[in-house]
Amino acid sequence: MFYSGIADEAGTPVAEQIRAQKTLGWKHVEMRMIPEGNLTEVDDAAFEKTLAALNAAGLEVSCFGSPIANWARDIDQDFQQDIDSLRRAIPRMKKAGCSIIRIMSWPNSTKKPLGQDDWGKEVIRRLKVLVRMAEDGGAVLGMENCSGWSGDYPENMARTFELIKSRALKIIYDTGNVVAHPGGAWKWYEVCKPHTAYVHIKDGLAPDAKGEHYTWPGEGKGMVKEVLADLFKGGYDGGVSIEPHLGSQIHKGGAAENCANSFDMYIEYGRRLMKIVEGIKK
Repeated sequence: MFYSGIADEAGTPVAEQIRAQKTLGWKHVEMRMIPEGNLTEVDDAAFEKTLAALNAAGLEVSCFGSPIANWARDIDQDFQQDIDSLRRAIPRMKKAGCSIIRIMSWPNSTKKPLGQDDWGKEVIRRLKVLVRMAEDGGAVLGMENCSGWSGDYPENMARTFELIKSRALKIIYDTGNVVAHPGGAWKWYEVCKPHTAYVHIKDGLAPDAKGEHYTWPGEGKGMVKEVLADLFKGGYDGGVSIEPHLGSQIHKGGAAENCANSFDMYIEYGRRLMKIVEGIKK
């Protein structure tokens, strides 16, 4: 396995993201936001400048954290934006030597919600289109167990992979998301395990009235230690990428710069994860 992290949680400037990974001694970085926007959405000049900086620093991109099908793109929004995002991302992934791009599975409409069956059918229809694009482009869609129909219930996730069987669709298993979703952490993990190609590490407790619940790794109910131990026992050799959510939560509009100690918290989070892994592998 190798370590990585969504380094915009340490700081949005690319130089800060590089510094964070270098401080931790890691060779990989998961790229999501840069000052100009999401790496899959920015113009070519911004992308090329970012990639040049990463290459100069000797960092490899482990995953593109795209906005495709994410919490901001409801099922009633124009699907073309997701097609355009993936079409733009695939050649960029090739340039970066990265095979996996993070997607989600479209939240239900807030204006005119669909029934579960209709919502699921539309999610599967859209996924099949994106999967064909990924197959043709040599990319892997890593669907995070997060926002959207597939991420709401473990049964929906299982159904997704019953209906779509492709080398181009895998799961990015997030240890923290399951705490806020029905089903229980271990049940979620068992459903996702056969399809997991990449792992996000965050942890938490049941959300309080303000929706706040994130903790240091291993201190919540995401079963971080148990999940990693089981993955390693099975020979998992993919990425283990931190997404602390302690100082910065992008889905709430919180950039790292709005929290004075985001960088330090990110570093501490990474070091705690490494201690957990070291303890498992002893």
